[in-house]
Amino acid sequence: MKVLHINSYYSNRFFYKNLYDDQIKQGIEVNVYVPVANNYKKPAIDFGKYTKISKNHGKYDRAVFQIKHRKILTDIKKQYTFDDFQMLHAHSLFSNGYIAYKIYEEYGVPYVVTARSTDLNTFFKYMIHLRKLGVEILKQAKEIIFLSPSLRDEMINKYIPENLKKELYDKSHIIPNGLDPFWLDNKNMPKSISKKNQISIIQVGIINKGKNALTTAKAIEILNNKGFNIKFNVIGKIENRSTYQELIKKEFVHYHSPMNKEKLLSVYRNNDIYVMPSIKETFGLVYAEALSQGLPVIYSKGQGFDKQFPDGQVGYPVEKLKEHNIAEKILTVIEDYEIISQRAIESCEKFDWNKITEEITSLYMSET
Repeated sequence: MKVLHINSYYSNRFFYKNLYDDQIKQGIEVNVYVPVANNYKKPAIDFGKYTKISKNHGKYDRAVFQIKHRKILTDIKKQYTFDDFQMLHAHSLFSNGYIAYKIYEEYGVPYVVTARSTDLNTFFKYMIHLRKLGVEILKQAKEIIFLSPSLRDEMINKYIPENLKKELYDKSHIIPNGLDPFWLDNKNMPKSISKKNQISIIQVGIINKGKNALTTAKAIEILNNKGFNIKFNVIGKIENRSTYQELIKKEFVHYHSPMNKEKLLSVYRNNDIYVMPSIKETFGLVYAEALSQGLPVIYSKGQGFDKQFPDGQVGYPVEKLKEHNIAEKILTVIEDYEIISQRAIESCEKFDWNKITEEITSLYMSET
């Protein structure tokens, strides 16, 4: 089978290479089309010989959906002969999915589409004039992939007409992103804590309002005022200076600049619980990284990591802006720490790219 991936995200999210390389091992002939703006600067990364990074639109074209995507559609038609492909895989609903939908209309090549949080929280929510198009792209797709149950449920319940909900739900599949094999190759042993009132909490990610570290810090203050001695290690690039300044005012907060995965591995192991109640989160591979090192995780209710596992299996969902709820769940994790840590190690295998690739490839082959 010959598959064309349409993936604008691959220009700066390199974990997709695990999927493409694994598909090649499974006998799939892979081509990857990556539309980028004319000012895109390609990093010194091996994208694979199967990848075509194509500069085909101006940076301001994104302001008008139709202008940008007409240019991309014209370009992709010049780059490929579609009679050669048995399947298209669009890695977003609106931007990449629109291109796959138009190719399907003209050439009859079926497509699988992956819906993302941007599709829900930007396109469906604010671009009302594009909602009908989004529904049509989903309707015509062979299969639909969502990274999380919460994303699927919110999109279908809020924006899909009643007469189409069952049809789209039936061809929807929950398939998360996979972990860099480094983390599964270096899984930790289950952890324990010797002093329940003296632990370290970690968050890894961009320092901005969206990652919500300030609410986590408020939760820790609640516990520290009750006699706990909790440290909060925050690791990541500073995107919002005011958020950073508020964080480092607190004596229990320790900031660390971004680091490579080898160093991060050691830092995970020297902490006890991963807490990140993000405002919005498509999925959050950092939660899965933390699981691989035996850390229970606390995450936002209704966001990307929620419902990946039953509540309590590897951690707990929380109300993202309620510090008392976050503090409560930290205490719950501490009380059952050893068994949750053990389940975290066991559960991280869900994010093995080999298994995920098999699931995705099976969708290409499925009868509909």
